[in-house]
Amino acid sequence: MPTDKKPTETIKKELSYIEKVWHTVAIAALLVVFILVARVAFNVLLMALAGSLMAVYFHGLGDLIESKTRLSRKFAMIVSVAGTIVVMGVLLWFIGSKVQSQIAQLSNSLPHTINSAKAKLAETPLGQKVLDYSAGDNSKQLLDTVQTFFSTSFGVLGDIYIIMFLGIFFTASPSLYKDGIVALVPGNKKALAVCIMDRISLSLKGWLKGMLLSMVLITILITLGLTIIGVPAALVLGLITGITEIIPNIGPLIAMIPGVLLGLTMGTGTAIIVALVYIVSQTIVANIVTPLIQKKMINLPPALTLMSQLIMGTLSGALGIILAVPMLAILIILVDELYVKKIDHVNTD
Repeated sequence: MPTDKKPTETIKKELSYIEKVWHTVAIAALLVVFILVARVAFNVLLMALAGSLMAVYFHGLGDLIESKTRLSRKFAMIVSVAGTIVVMGVLLWFIGSKVQSQIAQLSNSLPHTINSAKAKLAETPLGQKVLDYSAGDNSKQLLDTVQTFFSTSFGVLGDIYIIMFLGIFFTASPSLYKDGIVALVPGNKKALAVCIMDRISLSLKGWLKGMLLSMVLITILITLGLTIIGVPAALVLGLITGITEIIPNIGPLIAMIPGVLLGLTMGTGTAIIVALVYIVSQTIVANIVTPLIQKKMINLPPALTLMSQLIMGTLSGALGIILAVPMLAILIILVDELYVKKIDHVNTD
């Protein structure tokens, strides 16, 4: 009997070990699946936030139309949505051909400009080191990082399509979604939930208003400045600057690169003047628009904003970078309402 017991105990130990291995593998697999699902769900939530921002814009414009006219709320919202679509279509119709020709001009001249810039860099030892660095493995890593940053969940057109329809749905019946969120909150916290949503809505309205103003203003300033200097494709460069204005810290640098490169084809002095046009324009916009944004929105530290952009860009690509600031504002409001104010209340008691 003793001789038969040892093999049985050994077999049980082996089976127990195998079960533990399979349990570990199963837990690891579930964790990987959870991370993948959470990442996809996070991207969907970002698109929902973008749709909410679009709805905020439509409602803000509807409020303005309602206050300036005798239209009812319903018709003011219809004019807001339809008017925006019509105005965008008219602008594309009138400036579309000019933009298209300037884009072709820009795409034809930029490769020559880049080659000229490389040739000038190769004339100096420091420039040659930069070229050697960009030609190595580091450039591939940088390119992969940039591609990750500027990728989207369903492609650019797919994301725009989804965000557009979400914005229209949220605009059509905002109370339906707001009441649905409040219904998920316990009874004694419903007032707090409404307060938080109202505060987030006010903050996002201020951010969106200031952002649209800064985008229009910087587009006009850059287009006029580059046109006066005589830089080709000034309208396209202005539009690129206006679009990238939505990305704090990183956007202005991205927009400046093609303008300065085109300036180099006209001479080093022209490139310096082009850079000054970008810097002065950004300074004017920052001094005029930024105070307006900060009146309506909580003050966000620049370092914290940059860190949130890097994190969001790594997680969700271009959409994450664009929505990093409103996401950070929402997070700060949630922490303030759900954590900081509770601590202050306990300390005062």
